[in-house]
Amino acid sequence: MLSVALVEPEIPPNTGNIARLCAATNVPLHIVGATGFRLDDRAVRRAGLDYWPEVSLQRHQDLASLYSQLPTARFVYLSTKAERVYTDWGFESDDCLVFGRETRGLPEDLLRLNWDRCLTIPMLNQKIRSLNLATSVGIVLYEALRQLGSFKR
Repeated sequence: MLSVALVEPEIPPNTGNIARLCAATNVPLHIVGATGFRLDDRAVRRAGLDYWPEVSLQRHQDLASLYSQLPTARFVYLSTKAERVYTDWGFESDDCLVFGRETRGLPEDLLRLNWDRCLTIPMLNQKIRSLNLATSVGIVLYEALRQLGSFKR
């Protein structure tokens, strides 16, 4: 099953918005490592509103724990440093979309080890370093769901 993983998210409203997005799309959300806030933080709950009971949320101490929890998943890493555009990727139903911290992204060594599975979202204005994390998750998740035919009735 398609899933989203946030590695050490730092901004509560981003995580709340991503949780709501995951609830709306029936996609599990995995939070890896320490967060810059408590998940019962008012800002996280406000962003997620009353949808928290609909979120399939799992916590992981580290990436090794995430990997062992999803043994059949293909992990896809999102980074501004990547060269392959997310729309050029063929998503599969067991992909786990992995996003890094708002301020630093994913660790460079992790990206290097998995370069063949690193994707980026292109930005037309080269003066902009990155997009908001919740926006990025929404862009890539909906493309993956579109490719997988999730919206066909």
